[in-house]
Amino acid sequence: MSQDIITWLRALGLGQYCDVFVAADVDMRVLPHLTEVDLRELRVSLGHRKIILAAMAESFGAELSAASTNPVHANDKPLPRAPPERRLLSVMFCDLVGSTELSRRLDPEDMREVLRSYQDGVAGAVTRYGGYVARFMGDGVMAYFGWPCAYEDHAERAVRAGFEALAAVQLLKPDTIKLEARVGVATGLVVVGDLVGGSVREEGAVAGETPNLAARLQASARPSQLVIAEATRRLIADAFVVEDLGEKPLKGFGTGIHVYLVKSEREVESRFQAAHT
Repeated sequence: MSQDIITWLRALGLGQYCDVFVAADVDMRVLPHLTEVDLRELRVSLGHRKIILAAMAESFGAELSAASTNPVHANDKPLPRAPPERRLLSVMFCDLVGSTELSRRLDPEDMREVLRSYQDGVAGAVTRYGGYVARFMGDGVMAYFGWPCAYEDHAERAVRAGFEALAAVQLLKPDTIKLEARVGVATGLVVVGDLVGGSVREEGAVAGETPNLAARLQASARPSQLVIAEATRRLIADAFVVEDLGEKPLKGFGTGIHVYLVKSEREVESRFQAAHT
């Protein structure tokens, strides 16, 4: 049964959620009864929830429960929006290197497949470490660690997910072309809450400089590098091998941003000692 749900998700191009569904014991027997609220608890992004619900309606038709096809309460009022929250958040921003040149070399359909595989690989790494894929921006992926689920080690989770995302991208070789990505991780206080403008609703929008800092850090990295700023470095302590790159000028942040290159994770014995530092 678990293999069936994996096949179904991959057919939709949403293979990054396979591990999440299997871990929650969601198989093809459970699938027709999922609601949008259930999918949100599984940390499925808004756009992907709509894709899954539409595919469920097409696949199961009359078998769907009323709650699955109409995710509102019995009084026909929409689900209440969660109030804005002030959170200490780690934001991971991953970007595919050389995507413009790649789009010129590949057929549009092949390029679409590359982007989909890239997004699946990055999103799979994010969800495995308890993160939330907030936004796909072409060849960029932004993810939150610390919202909606709070973790004491959210910074470490973000860095580990970043390393796994870099490795996943390197395994993709369309037409023997080597692919690489860059990752930036920033940590800071933000306000998280849904934004509604007219008929457009953005779920989990973040107000604060942290997402912009993560994007700027990513842009300053070299291919297959993961870089962080001072706040993230303090939180990961000695769990990783870190190289001080000094202060770098980042657009919009001036010249006072200290940047660190995360080179690898320390051995288990060192990590145990680091956790008690």
